[in-house]
Amino acid sequence: MENEALERSGSHFIIRFLRSDRGFSGHAIIVLYFSPVDESGWKKTNSYHALRRYKMKQDPPIMTTTHVPERFPEIDFARGIAVIMMVVFHIVFDLYFLGIVPVPVSSPPWRLLALSTAGLFLFLVGVSLSISAANARKTLSPYEFILKYVKRGAGIFAIAIGITLVTWLILPGSFILFGILHLIGLAVALSPLYTGFSWQNLVAGSVLILLGPVAAALRGSGWLLWLGIHPSAFYSIDYTPVIPWLGVVLIGVYFGSLSYPGGIRRWNFAVPEILKGTFGFLGRHSLTVYLVHQPIILGILFLIFPSVFMSLVVPGFL
Repeated sequence: MENEALERSGSHFIIRFLRSDRGFSGHAIIVLYFSPVDESGWKKTNSYHALRRYKMKQDPPIMTTTHVPERFPEIDFARGIAVIMMVVFHIVFDLYFLGIVPVPVSSPPWRLLALSTAGLFLFLVGVSLSISAANARKTLSPYEFILKYVKRGAGIFAIAIGITLVTWLILPGSFILFGILHLIGLAVALSPLYTGFSWQNLVAGSVLILLGPVAAALRGSGWLLWLGIHPSAFYSIDYTPVIPWLGVVLIGVYFGSLSYPGGIRRWNFAVPEILKGTFGFLGRHSLTVYLVHQPIILGILFLIFPSVFMSLVVPGFL
């Protein structure tokens, strides 16, 4: 750097510098406008601008910003474990549901696997929301912050509605009305209401979980399915209502605020490189795996047991 000058005027900085090292020559002027930040950490206005004018022999590298500056491999690893658990349970469940193997999927071991899988997924949703929200609050206005998560949650919920329609066509007697993806979409859309709290989420989450058996024992209109109250004859292959499962998300948010305050890792969680490339890959693409794994499983089972599927389509085939 041959020459550099820094000037400050009002709410903006002007940086001028000349460079001739490493093949660059000429000049560049960068003007950065900063908005004041209040004590809550929110920007008072959305007027962060960067105006750049370069005159160089070659283009400078392109830089981008994100609300989450890095992925945490330990979270991807844990999510990858949840993906494996999900696939294992669904293979066993499909074998039972199609009558291929009489596996007691309602027995305690398999039931525990199903509940642990859902719990781990939702806990990690809470942790990720805590990290994402902590970073987003640093750069977004309150309106932008709310809009970001409402839009993201609505997108996930729209995918969940698609799953409802598909399962209604294939399994009209047990289709998914409010499954885990519905809950995740709702939790993300509502997250601006609770990600700013810490221990309060632990208390609220614990209360929701304790209320789970109470809600499950109640009978009511189908319009209350999302809450945890359902008609007596209700059955679904995936049912994940707000009570108690939103409580797991809230506890995840509390753990996230404790372990990643301000979106920054407090403790070092070492993950071996080989696991980053396997479990970590599955964790980074968990939504895609969730959407495609059942068609793949059923396709493989169809190739192995075609007569079972034909009996479902053509009565009396077997």
